[in-house]
Amino acid sequence: MSGVLIDIPFEFRHICWFCGEPCNQLLDYPLAGANARTIAIPSCKECRQLANKQLLTSYAECRVAVKDALMKRYAKHLAIGLNWTEEELAEADFTCRTLQSFQQSAWFMFEVARDRINFNGWQVSVDGVSLDEAINDTRFEFDGVQYSSVFSAIEQYCRHLALDRDFLSGVVAVVGKHRFGHAVRLARIHIVSSDKVKRAVIQELIDDVQAFTS
Repeated sequence: MSGVLIDIPFEFRHICWFCGEPCNQLLDYPLAGANARTIAIPSCKECRQLANKQLLTSYAECRVAVKDALMKRYAKHLAIGLNWTEEELAEADFTCRTLQSFQQSAWFMFEVARDRINFNGWQVSVDGVSLDEAINDTRFEFDGVQYSSVFSAIEQYCRHLALDRDFLSGVVAVVGKHRFGHAVRLARIHIVSSDKVKRAVIQELIDDVQAFTS
């Protein structure tokens, strides 16, 4: 039995609620509690398949899980934006035919993946009545990409820059997520440093913070 179709703003007709791509499918999502019924959410084939594996306690949490799954699936595309700027890629002197093909399509692939991850959807309502569910907003944005959390960003950077996850996490914990770029630079500088040196770096950061706040 099909669910009740959620309200769709005119500008989002035939658009996936999860990622913003064109779509022609619906995800039937069962609501719990006082709103117990099934709603139908516009979704592309890929997001619908991912969402059906993540029918969690709320559609809001399901959406976060779908975003994380997309990020993992398109990690290589997103990594293009970690390693290049659009200008650097355009000016790169590739001689190999395979790399020339990569040069022509790489930035487009990055932008598509980034925009799907960043798409915010729209407020969920049925017949004008909002069904928005409360969920802790842990989203974190860095360098033009929205992550479900700072931990997701750490995972992405460590995976594609071969950084020490524990070290980067420790630095972010000390300097704060607002200095995430600084934390990544430190992690890259100390990519081959010993554990002893990394512990000393973190302790020095702690000392600096304590001295500043005392």
